[in-house]
Amino acid sequence: MYYNPFYYPAIPPNQVYPTYTLNAPIPRMYPPVDINIFETSVKTFRLLMAQGSILLDRLGDAQFSRKVMSAAQQGKQTEVDQLIKSIGLRVPVQSRFTPTGVNFTLATHPNQLQSVNCCTLTIAMKWGR
Repeated sequence: MYYNPFYYPAIPPNQVYPTYTLNAPIPRMYPPVDINIFETSVKTFRLLMAQGSILLDRLGDAQFSRKVMSAAQQGKQTEVDQLIKSIGLRVPVQSRFTPTGVNFTLATHPNQLQSVNCCTLTIAMKWGR
C-alpha cells in the first residue's frame, strides 16, 4: 500500500469551473466617444504636413542640400540647425544625422491647455550607403 507523506493528495480533486458559453459576448461598458482632441490633432497634423512639404521642397534645391550635407558630414550640428531654421518654418524642427541618413522631427508647440505637444512628424531620408 502506498502512503503519501505529504498533506496534499497525489491527485487533486476535480475543480468546479464556471461554465461559459463560447458564443456569448462579455458585456462591456465603454465611455462615450469624444472626438474634440482627435479633431484638434488632425488639424494640427495637417499643419505639420504642410510644413514638412515646405522643408522637402527646400531640401530639393541642389545648392541648399549640398550645404546641409556638407555641414552634417563635418559634424556641425549648429550649422545644420541654422540652415534648417533659415527656411522659415512655423514649427520647431530637430535634425539628427548619421553618415547614412538624416531625420527631421517636426513637432507642434504645446498650448496652454496641454502640457505636451499632440503631434510629431518624423521625416527619415537616406543620403549615403
